[in-house]
Amino acid sequence: MTPIFKMSGIYTPLVTPHHDDGSFNLPALANNIDYLVDAGVHGLITGGSTGENYTQTTAERIELAQFTHNHLAGRLPLIVGTGTLRTDDSIEMAVAAKDMGADAILLATPPYSVPTERENALNALAIDRAADLPIILYNYPGRMGVNMGEEFLDRVGRSRNVCAIKESSGDINRVHLLARDYPHIQMSCGMDDQALEFFAWGAQSWICAGSNFLPREHVALWQACAVNGDFTKGRRIMSAMMPLMRVLEQGGKFIQNVKHGVEIAGQTAGGLRPPLKGLNKDEKRELAQVIRVLKTTINDIQAGN
Repeated sequence: MTPIFKMSGIYTPLVTPHHDDGSFNLPALANNIDYLVDAGVHGLITGGSTGENYTQTTAERIELAQFTHNHLAGRLPLIVGTGTLRTDDSIEMAVAAKDMGADAILLATPPYSVPTERENALNALAIDRAADLPIILYNYPGRMGVNMGEEFLDRVGRSRNVCAIKESSGDINRVHLLARDYPHIQMSCGMDDQALEFFAWGAQSWICAGSNFLPREHVALWQACAVNGDFTKGRRIMSAMMPLMRVLEQGGKFIQNVKHGVEIAGQTAGGLRPPLKGLNKDEKRELAQVIRVLKTTINDIQAGN
């Protein structure tokens, strides 16, 4: 069955640039969008946790999504994140995404409430009915407290709109389950340090925050593995990226590192809204060193060295 929305390539969950007072820096966001389009990523996501959605009102998230849609002007697909505590707010986000002409929505488990699989499925299907847009599920039990398990997938998978899943559990058995038992739901890598394994099991896309500041390098890994099937080259690129993965996934300051990475790339991210704080000088220096070595190594690999 052909999915109604094909997930292929690198999808960047956008950071939200801020002024010093915490307000949105929309000109900086526009520049960041242009930078990513020019760098060759394949789609953008607004309203995710990388964009600090947990610090924003529903109205602010819709404002950012609408601005992104308008500035993107059809150059790439736009996916709008709808995850919230309240179903009504998620429905409001989803309907706004449909009204503005977004290509798909990202649908997560409501955090904190710890729903059963049936409750979680009914929540997802209510959002589906309201928006009638292609849906990328977002499984992140480390943040949400529950897995989108087999009962959930069996229920929501009957909707033709459910076309993909961002798998961020970190459990390799989930990759096997999705690839073998749910081939009609496109599997997208959502755990950066497992990208190679996802591609080996047939994933065609990667939703990766690091592509905010290293877009070409992430595209290079996807190209090697998902397009060319060259896993020897892919392993070399992935090996070069592993120090960055350790900083992002294991350092405890994921968003802080991503936003500083954007600044290192010559773009503007600004500070973070509370409760998070920026990196200290030593952390900034470590990230800059990791990026410098990564870029040099991958450039050499791409040059055939």
